[in-house]
Amino acid sequence: MFDLDGVLMESEQVWNEAKRELVSERGGRWSDSAPRDMMGMSSPEWSRYLRGELGVDMDTGEISDAVVARVEEIYRRELPLIEGAREAVERIGERWPLGLASSSNREIIDLFLELSGLADRFGVTVSSEEVERGKPAPDVYLEALRRLGAAPDASTAVEDSDNGIRSARAAGMRVVALPNPAYPPGEEALGLADTVIHSLDELTPELVDG
Repeated sequence: MFDLDGVLMESEQVWNEAKRELVSERGGRWSDSAPRDMMGMSSPEWSRYLRGELGVDMDTGEISDAVVARVEEIYRRELPLIEGAREAVERIGERWPLGLASSSNREIIDLFLELSGLADRFGVTVSSEEVERGKPAPDVYLEALRRLGAAPDASTAVEDSDNGIRSARAAGMRVVALPNPAYPPGEEALGLADTVIHSLDELTPELVDG
């Protein structure tokens, strides 16, 4: 199971800039803590955060649509794939069935699959907006595992963030941590991971087997 933002795409900054611009345009108050506060949140959750905590005077559905439209525009100009992402997906996908469990909106997941050419590599993809709770709750991973027909204790998640690691661990999965350099997980969260890597080149079938 792969996370998307911060694992396969260098996209956290894109999302944060899109949200910050909307907050500024709609008379809200951006907070330095907002990027970390929102990491792992589903679309309904961060839309409520922008409205309730940052003062964006829009309905939550309108907030989500406006941010997603900005992100889509950026991705269509240039998809910010992390170095080695395509190769890692293909390498691991030759050995095991793959799933994608992401906090991104469904539209963004589908756009990633289209533009990256990796759609046929993933047996299932789940957005946290399709389950009750976003990360660090385990819901998105549990749903992806259910759809894939995979047992948690026989599955591995690749995650970059504090909330992502906690989500996969709470689902009962093995966790490979690829720390996000801009928003690195804390030592407590890293301690929940089975393995820590520093580039996708290190993600091999041998590492997962081990």
